[in-house]
Amino acid sequence: MKVLITDDEIQIRKGLRLKVDWEEEGFQLVEEASNGQEALEILQTQDIDIVITDMRMPIMDGVELAKRCHQEFPHVKVIVLSGYSDFDYVRNSLQQGVKDYLLKPVAPDELVESLRKIRKEIEEEKRKQVEIAQMSQLVHSHLQELQEQFILHLAKEERLQLPIVMERLKQLQLEELANENVKVQFLTVEIRESHDPARLEELKIPFQLLCKEIAQQQNATYVFTDPSYPNMVQFLQLVDSNSSTTNHFVLQLQQTVNKLLKLETVIGIGTIVNGLSEYRSGYISSLLAWSQSQLGSKSQIIDQTAASEEVFDFSPDFERRITNSIENVDFAAFKENLQIVLEGTEGRSVMSFSFAANQVLFMLGSLAKKYDVETKDIQNTIWNCQQNIWKLYSQHKVKEDLIQLATLIIEKVRLARFSNKKLIDSIRHYLDQHYASEISLTTLSALFHINSAHLSETFKQQVGQNFSDYLVNLRMKHAKQLLKDKQLKIIDVSNLVGFSNSGYFSTVFKKHVGQTPVEFRNSIGE
Repeated sequence: MKVLITDDEIQIRKGLRLKVDWEEEGFQLVEEASNGQEALEILQTQDIDIVITDMRMPIMDGVELAKRCHQEFPHVKVIVLSGYSDFDYVRNSLQQGVKDYLLKPVAPDELVESLRKIRKEIEEEKRKQVEIAQMSQLVHSHLQELQEQFILHLAKEERLQLPIVMERLKQLQLEELANENVKVQFLTVEIRESHDPARLEELKIPFQLLCKEIAQQQNATYVFTDPSYPNMVQFLQLVDSNSSTTNHFVLQLQQTVNKLLKLETVIGIGTIVNGLSEYRSGYISSLLAWSQSQLGSKSQIIDQTAASEEVFDFSPDFERRITNSIENVDFAAFKENLQIVLEGTEGRSVMSFSFAANQVLFMLGSLAKKYDVETKDIQNTIWNCQQNIWKLYSQHKVKEDLIQLATLIIEKVRLARFSNKKLIDSIRHYLDQHYASEISLTTLSALFHINSAHLSETFKQQVGQNFSDYLVNLRMKHAKQLLKDKQLKIIDVSNLVGFSNSGYFSTVFKKHVGQTPVEFRNSIGE
């Protein structure tokens, strides 16, 4: 801890230096000042923890210095030294920020005792500050993680009903994304390092953290990661008509990563899309932009907006037909629909083909995740297919990969559909990911193509409790974890686990846990 001695007599300052083994006690004498004004000037340029000051000095005395420290540097602890005649006056000045006062001439043991007491107080304050910062970061990180997961879900996964999506966006404090008319743009950012691949792995997490820090400094900018692309970070930005804003951000991002991490970046700028229904198109376009980069570790920026005039015709109705062919275990229907999607109209461009192939790949990946059948074979096939799409010239191989992937998934879905245990396991896996959304038996029966009455009966047979009780228990389990973060308000916890009404949440929580959320949180503290 750093100490500043302030006294107008140089002999007194020398004496104070000799009274204490400063290094042994854990202190460092960094500066001296002959009056309060000099001391304030030093405080403005250096990080000082403790000021030892005489009472009577020219220009600015010790009590005035203590007042100014209390106002301008509240973290600084002040010890005032005074003669007998000023003792009561100095003692009264404690309310002005003085932590201790010692009678001159100061005995070494008294000074050491005072310093130790203040050091303990400073250490305790710093410990509490670290705890608060860690808790705040934990709460923020938890919310940020949920936000990232949901944005990834919007960009890749099968759509939930729009009212459910809107409600979840509000719960996650993402209201600005809930506007169907808002324009957004995805950016794909990859780090590259040619000389030392191990260094790339070491810097992957720092790169992700740096991107999050940069995003926090921007308006309406969100970061998420996609497990399918380990060396990449994705950005989602709300945009206006001024494209120069995006270009400036991209250049700044590239320069910052290079300066701080000494890594090259390849950035794919996706087309600007309108509303939630086009998020997947926007995300895919950023990946396709990135895929046109040159090999090698040199920084590049590829802007896909120039190709935005081309219409990628992939209607929700057609998306549903492909999904149904997989979930209905109809391989012939899948091949027929795939042929239509990939060939499209005569004269389709390579870019349009790649875009459509990526759409199908995302859908198949979503179905594999939905039915919890992401085996190693399926993951490898997804990766190989993605690489072939990036090459932009292996259309025949892409079709083969998609058919192979569909074959693997259809077989897994067939087993799930004809095995009650596997079907319920898939549904439980889905609930574990979407417990905070507005999910009902009707929703699940439509998603998994099963009669709701049969689903209700089968669920209870396999799980041992009915669907609604299982969902509530799942939400209560997550609520108890969130309540440990005391920076989260009860209404925040309520929203994050899927209750729009905090009063109803408290009622349900007490019924299942035996305590109100507040009582449960207090019991943890005890």
